[in-house]
Formats: sequence, structure tokens, C-alpha cells
Amino acid sequence: MEKRKAYDIPIWRKLCLTFEEAAAYSHIGENKLRAIARDPRNSEFVLHNGTHTMFKRDGFERYVAGLSYI
Repeated sequence: MEKRKAYDIPIWRKLCLTFEEAAAYSHIGENKLRAIARDPRNSEFVLHNGTHTMFKRDGFERYVAGLSYI
């Protein structure tokens, strides 16, 4: 049985999501999410922290909600 850490936060409560978390949350593949992150038009919800790229959850949700296809 895996021991949970005291600071584990549910995905829907996190401010920023990793590619893995965003893929699980949105059902969009990680490769597609990486392509979205590379597009400069999406800089509003993409966060670069050193070598790590993450999605700001609220902006990412609005972006996905506005799509009719991906």
C-alpha cells in the first residue's frame, strides 16, 4: 500500500499542472499538450519554471473549454 504524503493536493485544487497531470485531467495526450505548450499564443496559461513547463490550471481550463476540436 502506497503511503500518501501530507502535502498531496487533488488535481482540481492545484494552481499548476504538470504534463502528466494535465493529460489525466483533460484526457488530452501528453505529446499534444507539449505541442500546445510550445505555441507562443498559449503563453497566458503556460508557466516555465527553469527546465520544467507547467500549465496554470484555470487558464488551461478556459482554453480547453473554448475549443471545438484539438
